Amino acid sequence: MNRQEFRFFDRLRVRWAEIDAQKIVFNGHYLMYFDTAMTAYWRALALPYAETMESLGGDLYVRKATLEYHASARQDDVLDVGMRCARIGTSSMLFAGGVFRQDELLVSGEIVYVFADPDTQTSKPVPDPLRKLLLGFEAGEAVLDVRTGSWDELAQAARALREQVFVAEQKIPAALEWDAADADAVHAVAFNRFGVPLATGRLIMRQGAPAQIGRMATSRLVRSGGVGRQVLDALIAAARSRGARELMLNAQTSARNFYLRAGFSPHGEVFEEAGIAHIEMRRIL
Repeated sequence: MNRQEFRFFDRLRVRWAEIDAQKIVFNGHYLMYFDTAMTAYWRALALPYAETMESLGGDLYVRKATLEYHASARQDDVLDVGMRCARIGTSSMLFAGGVFRQDELLVSGEIVYVFADPDTQTSKPVPDPLRKLLLGFEAGEAVLDVRTGSWDELAQAARALREQVFVAEQKIPAALEWDAADADAVHAVAFNRFGVPLATGRLIMRQGAPAQIGRMATSRLVRSGGVGRQVLDALIAAARSRGARELMLNAQTSARNFYLRAGFSPHGEVFEEAGIAHIEMRRIL
């Protein structure tokens, strides 16, 4: 087993609480590492796990888990946990995993899941949409469909996301969330392979002013999985195709690093908007 066998990795740093009297990672924690990596694997597929399984009428149950130890990890080691779907049967699926310290394989493992009815825990065939998504991901296929269009075309999906993130989660008054700019803006929405909207944003073009990106909202369940970045990239591309030379946005300070990584720079001082600290950021195209 080597790193090249894996498309997906989850990175972690060994904590003091995870080592034993021999000053190496306690053997049982590696199963936790694999299980944590599986959670991140579903996020990489842009699948909110619980909601997806409910929509499919089933859930995944561990049937068998095996580990093979090759070398030991120590406190503060940075580890990459690779996971891949190695085989899908009628009702079961086999995931192979490897814990790597750089290129060194420390632990290899396999987890067998069975798709089953949650009430009776009796096995059911793996649904075709899930099967196709897993096999497609491992073959290098994209897991998101990012669409740009008008408010009339994308309002239903964009509105639901913005209500979820801004109104329900961040407690922004609904009267402040909705404005007339939506009607003329270019909107972007990222959908997963099941057609579920996961992130949105909008682009406002004004004569003689920088193009403005705003209303960036990503479902809590897939944050830090790259979904929001794909929406941002789509809006940047839309601005460039329309002749924009400069972009600006008002970023919540908690999202500052997200925009820094996308090439935006702070402009001015921190200010408050809708009760939340913001900072203006700009980028030259």
